[in-house]
Amino acid sequence: MVAALKLISHKLCPYVQRAVIALTEKGVEFERIDIDLADKPDWFLAISPLGKTPVLLVGDTAIFESAVILEYLEETQPRPLHPANPLVRAEHRGWIEFGSAVLNDIAGFYAAKDEATFEAKATQLEARFARLEARVVAAPWFDGETFSLVDAVFGPVFRYFDVFDEIGDFGILAGKPKLARWRKSLAARPSVRSAVSADYPALLRDFIDRRRSWLSQLQERAAA
Repeated sequence: MVAALKLISHKLCPYVQRAVIALTEKGVEFERIDIDLADKPDWFLAISPLGKTPVLLVGDTAIFESAVILEYLEETQPRPLHPANPLVRAEHRGWIEFGSAVLNDIAGFYAAKDEATFEAKATQLEARFARLEARVVAAPWFDGETFSLVDAVFGPVFRYFDVFDEIGDFGILAGKPKLARWRKSLAARPSVRSAVSADYPALLRDFIDRRRSWLSQLQERAAA
């Protein structure tokens, strides 16, 4: 008997979105359970050693950390999203780690308390994306015609900018035509679109507002 899969989630978590996209692409049935990370239930803390989402419950066994979850799904579920070639697969794993570094930079960007720190974070992000622009194929996916786990990782990354772009033009993605093409393809992918709820933009705007950061102030001005 196949163990039931339950994905413990937070509505804004980009790492959860990775897992949802992979599960959807593979056609795997799962139950998604959203929690409030600001008020973590005891049962969640009991199964999540790091207190973070996502956690994949496979029967009674908890798998934590999104990269580990993605690899587990590759090993156990149909429709592989990793390349068959070991060298290319290793390179893709490296770019998945790069995607995590970009997410860390995005967190620094929306949390920056003053203009100087904010501008420094924007410059750092622009440099990250310039590096990505030099590698990506975007025809239409990261490495060409086949949707991969790298695509699953960057769908949530670009989703942030749907809201950031409403606040202002920070020049982070400017002058990067391949990334613009890739971003458009990802935004139209059903698995990427369905990885979040319809209220995601409003939830992210509220999250930014509650950070009381420099970006929070810019958002207030843009909404005025």
